[in-house]
Amino acid sequence: MPLLQFRPEGIYCADGDFYIDPWRPVDKALITHAHADHSRWGMKNYLAHHDSIPVMQHRLGSDIHVQGIEYGEEIKINGVSVAYFPAGHIIGSSQIRVRHGNENWVVSGDYKLDADSSCVPFEPVQCDHFVTESTFGLPIFRWEAPEVVFAKMNAWWRSCQERGKSAVLCCYSLGKAQRILKGLKAELGPIYTHGAIENMNEVLRENGMELPKTILVTADTRLKGTEGAIVLAPPSALGTSWMNRFKPFETAIASGWMQVRGLRRRRNADTGFVLSDHADWEGLNKAVLETGAENIYVTHGYQGVFSQWLKEQGLNAQEVVTEYGEEKEEAE
Repeated sequence: MPLLQFRPEGIYCADGDFYIDPWRPVDKALITHAHADHSRWGMKNYLAHHDSIPVMQHRLGSDIHVQGIEYGEEIKINGVSVAYFPAGHIIGSSQIRVRHGNENWVVSGDYKLDADSSCVPFEPVQCDHFVTESTFGLPIFRWEAPEVVFAKMNAWWRSCQERGKSAVLCCYSLGKAQRILKGLKAELGPIYTHGAIENMNEVLRENGMELPKTILVTADTRLKGTEGAIVLAPPSALGTSWMNRFKPFETAIASGWMQVRGLRRRRNADTGFVLSDHADWEGLNKAVLETGAENIYVTHGYQGVFSQWLKEQGLNAQEVVTEYGEEKEEAE
């Protein structure tokens, strides 16, 4: 029996009697990061990187029983060695290495290799068995350098200002919003935030993350006077009456899905910026190769295409059915 098994509750280690990112309530849950599809309510005990804990408590409740761990720290759980390493996805995101006997596994959760000042960069970890996502596991998904994307984003904001409009930029609240805030030129004008984003900003500020000044949008926010501002809001706000207070405005979405022609149009946005917290095609391939693993388990995304490609490269790859997926706000 392999060290890690894929069960209806999640990824299970029988020797250690724990699960990794389970989607059903269990006694011991090791969490790769605080997004809702990987960190769920109902576990008796959680283990997560220290930076994930404030977000988990904000989302799941302050009374959850959670233990923190540092990057590179190795602990034993029922004799099984467990260590966390940076995944570069969002703050606190981790790859979890599990070693016992002659088996060495790494469960990567979600990850990216691009530069991101809002979290610790991805670190390749040597292993024999590697569990990888494939959210953008098609060759069409190839990201521009982040600095190029942010230059386009700031130029769009300035263009909106020149035409007397507000710029409403849709992004999800944990990870993407903070990355964008660090990439915006705050000197261009005021930055307004939807409550979902500002609540997350406050949690992260209270725990040491430096972010530019933002203004929470409330019921009292004036309908006039926001011309020239940029507004960060979750995708669910797009097309709702909440946005009327910023008229006249233009809208944009920041997402890796903006690489797909026509998707921006279907989501009723004026502009799209290709910016993702997940690895692109080249990043996925590089991450897999740098582990040195011969056995690859491909989870959520384009599992069929990516696993078949890996097989053609001589690796023992297989698809694994899980309940992971895009962060809910991005899926909306």
